[in-house]
Amino acid sequence: MSALRNILILEDEKLNSERLLRLLSQIRPDVKITGIMSSVAKAADWLSENECPDLILMDVQLADGLSFEVFNRVEVKCPVIFTTAYDEYAVKAFKYNSVDYLLKPIDKDELETALAKFEQTAKAPQLSHDFMEGLLAKMQPKEYRTRFLLPYRDAYRKINVEDIAFFYSHLNISYAYLFTNEKVVVPQTLEALEQELEPRNFFRVNRQYIVQANSIEQVQNYFNGKLKLKIKNAPEEVIVSRTKAPLFKEWLDY
Repeated sequence: MSALRNILILEDEKLNSERLLRLLSQIRPDVKITGIMSSVAKAADWLSENECPDLILMDVQLADGLSFEVFNRVEVKCPVIFTTAYDEYAVKAFKYNSVDYLLKPIDKDELETALAKFEQTAKAPQLSHDFMEGLLAKMQPKEYRTRFLLPYRDAYRKINVEDIAFFYSHLNISYAYLFTNEKVVVPQTLEALEQELEPRNFFRVNRQYIVQANSIEQVQNYFNGKLKLKIKNAPEEVIVSRTKAPLFKEWLDY
């Protein structure tokens, strides 16, 4: 029998809590969600009045502050999987009953792996050495691509990432559009580039475009909750889907 029967969610963004609920219904349909709390105060009150759940999915940044404050207000006896859009709190999260640390937007496979880790650790009183090493490895800052070395005539050309306004994919070919209005072919797919580029500077707005923050000249509301972007040197207006629009606005506002 699974050790995971009920989960408490601490999340102040409705879109993110709905995503968690949807993913949990797919990978752990038998698990009961005991509540969704949006603030430190509400979470502390709930935990002081109710039996601790098997697991807490805890956003680091809640409506009234960092969720670490919950641990200062009430004793939290159950394990925690932290979720956040940023990775700077990983080391601190490791000190608070942390089973895992997931970056938003939460990936279904990563959430399933984290829940499986919880179930494994629930069978043993101590985390295994390998699991501890894995957590520590995740906390190491990731190095992102800073330049490309691309074939150019009979030689090579170096292009710095900060000189690229956006990446565009057409007929399975990826192009980098520079701020100088030049267009060059890059060998990576947009999927690969999405992993290699600094997420604070670049955002995958749809299937065809990854844009740099400094290339965005205008953001307009579009129908059905979508956004329309005017991008420097882009051959067309770029549409952000309704699903990605809230995440895009949060990214651009940071």
